[in-house]
Amino acid sequence: MHKQVDKSHYEFGKYVHKQRWASMWHQLDEVINLNPERVLEIGPGPGLFKAVIGAMGVNVETLDIDPELEPDHVASVFDMPFEDSAFSVVCAFQMLEHLPYEKSLEAFGEMVRVAGKAVVISLPDAATRWPVSIYIPKIGAVKFLIPRPHLRARKHEFDGEHYWEINKAGYSLERITSEFLSSAQVRLANTFRVHENPYHRFFVFEKFE
Repeated sequence: MHKQVDKSHYEFGKYVHKQRWASMWHQLDEVINLNPERVLEIGPGPGLFKAVIGAMGVNVETLDIDPELEPDHVASVFDMPFEDSAFSVVCAFQMLEHLPYEKSLEAFGEMVRVAGKAVVISLPDAATRWPVSIYIPKIGAVKFLIPRPHLRARKHEFDGEHYWEINKAGYSLERITSEFLSSAQVRLANTFRVHENPYHRFFVFEKFE
C-alpha cells in the first residue's frame, strides 16, 4: 500500500472547510461518549482530531504508512503492531474508501482485532440528501435531510483517491453494512449522516463481549 496524497493535501484553505469541522465534532462526540482509556486513529491527516480530543484529556495515538504526517506509529493498517484489544476504541474517518473494497474489509477486521470496546468510522455516502433546518419557537431548530428523488445509482470511477463510495452502483448501504458486520465480531450500534455535511456517514460498531 502506498500513500495517495502528500502533506500539502491537508492545507487549511483547501481541506479544513466548515463542513469538515462539523463532521469532526461528531468524530469527537462519538469517541468521547465511549469513555475510552486509549484510542487509535488510523489515517490522521493533518492531526486535528488528535489535537482537539487531546485537549479534552483523551489519550490518542495515530497510525499511518506516511512518515511525513508524523504519526505515532508508521505501519500498515493490514498488520498493526499491537496486541489484541490494545486500544479501547479504534477509529478511521474518511479513510477506508481509499482502499479497494475487499481490502477495506480486511483493514476493518484488523481494526476490530486491536479494539477492546468499539470501532468508529466515517465513509462517503454518495446518495444526495438536502439538509433542511426549521426553527420552531420554544422547541428550537429541527433538522432533517430530504432525499433527492430516486435516480439510478451512479457507477463509481476511481479518482486517484476513492475506490468506492456508499450508494454508488454495487455499493448499497445494505451491502456495505452487512459485509462489514460479517467481516468481524461486532454489532452496529449506530449509523447516521452529518446534517451539515451529508456526504459523511458515521458508523459505530461495538465488539461482542
